[in-house]
Amino acid sequence: MKKVFILLLISSACFAQEVKRKLVWEENFNKKELNEKDWNFELGDGCPNLCGFGNNERQIYTKTNHEFKDGNLVIEARKEGPKYTSTKITTKGKKEFKYGRIEARAKLPVGQGIWPAFWMLGANIDEIHWPKAGEIDILEYIGRDPGMVYTTLHTQDSHGNTINTKRTPYPNIEEGYHVYAIEWTKEKMDFFVDKTLVYTFNPPIKNEDTWPFDKPFYIIVNLAVGGNFGGPEVDDKIFPQKYYVDYVRVYQ
Repeated sequence: MKKVFILLLISSACFAQEVKRKLVWEENFNKKELNEKDWNFELGDGCPNLCGFGNNERQIYTKTNHEFKDGNLVIEARKEGPKYTSTKITTKGKKEFKYGRIEARAKLPVGQGIWPAFWMLGANIDEIHWPKAGEIDILEYIGRDPGMVYTTLHTQDSHGNTINTKRTPYPNIEEGYHVYAIEWTKEKMDFFVDKTLVYTFNPPIKNEDTWPFDKPFYIIVNLAVGGNFGGPEVDDKIFPQKYYVDYVRVYQ
């Protein structure tokens, strides 16, 4: 009986935490065009300042590699002659968030060389630069490693080949839609796929080098091709590939 009572208390506490959260922002992609009051297109290949976006990525970002269909943003990576094209959107300078639950519901593309992501960067990146500004990778999937989901953080203390990462087996992750989320407080960051907690980041020493996550971040959705992580090899036979994003939501 005591065990049951304790479980009920824990369940009640968890429920209470969920009830306290309020939806503060959402993007449902229900219109025919991107809401540029909240979102930006990031265009090009990163040159001249950061060619390949620092990862030797092979895609060129455009405004024409996406559509809005059935309440989804559909990003399509294509092979067009010698080039790969795709789309990347961000909320930089328009919507920034500090703490809360940030989630997206998405369906992944597949194949060698494909690299969809849902992630965040520190809003002060232009002032203090990466990795000091911090990076939160809520979802990364690479086609060369099927059935796996990556959740990662980059800080001044550990970045690039960071130790703050988790590769989680998730059978059939490529099938249908899944929810990718973080629950972020001033103490720690929990990462979820659907309702499964897959990783917790809670460094014992928190300072500007280990925990830059005490300030606002902005949201990024993109589909990369190749690169140090997603490639380097790319199977041209897989194209086109589509990355479906049903919604992005923020609760606080």
